[in-house]
Amino acid sequence: MLLQNKWRRLLKLFEIDENIINQTFSEIATVYECPGRYYHNLKHIKEVLEIIDNLQSKYKLDASLQFAAWFHDIIYDTQAHDNEEKSAEYARKLLSLLNIPSSTIDKTCRLILTTKHHKASEDDLESQILLDADLAILGCNPQRYSEYMLGIRQEYGWAPEKDYSTKRSEVLQKFLQRARIFSTLELYQQLELIARNNIKAEIIALESPPTPLNKGGEDKKYF
Repeated sequence: MLLQNKWRRLLKLFEIDENIINQTFSEIATVYECPGRYYHNLKHIKEVLEIIDNLQSKYKLDASLQFAAWFHDIIYDTQAHDNEEKSAEYARKLLSLLNIPSSTIDKTCRLILTTKHHKASEDDLESQILLDADLAILGCNPQRYSEYMLGIRQEYGWAPEKDYSTKRSEVLQKFLQRARIFSTLELYQQLELIARNNIKAEIIALESPPTPLNKGGEDKKYF
C-alpha cells in the first residue's frame, strides 16, 4: 500500500485517472515481483524511493527522478547486456501512453541510462541522487547486506560459483578504487565508511581464486 500511494502521488501531479493509476501500478508490481527477482524487486524500489524522498526537502527534484527510480530495473535479465536500454524503452512507452510531457520522459530515460555504468557528472545532481540511492544498499546494516548478497547470487544462479565469485569481486574492487562511492554529501557522510567495510568483508567471504569467466560474462554487471 505504501508503494502504491507513492505511485499515486506521483501520477496525481499529472492528473492521471485513479483507475489508470491502479492499473499501471499493478503492471509495474507484477514485473518486479516475477520469479527470479531476489533483490531487484519492489523492496529495492521502495528503498531507492525512500532515499530520494529524504533528499526531496533539501533539493528541488523533478518528477523524472522518481519515474527513473520506478523504472530503472523494470527490465532485469542477468544474462542480457541491455537491461538499462530496455528499461528506458519500457518507461518511454508507458509514460507516453499516460501523456506525460515529453521533456519529463526524455529526462527519465536519460537518468535510467546512467545506471548502466553508475557514473554521473559533477554537475548532474539528479543522476548523482539516483545512483547514490541505487548504491545505498552497500551501506546498509549487516542483516540487510547479507540478504542483498544472497539475492544477487540467486539472480546469477546460472553462473558457476568460481566464475561468479571472481567477477563479483572485480566489480566490488572497482567501487573500492573510487575516491568516493557516494556523490551526494548526505549519503557520503552517512554510508561511505559502512559501505567500504561491507564491501571488504564480502570480498573476503567470496574467497575467489582467479578463474576464467564464461564467454560473455565480462559485460554483465554482477551487481
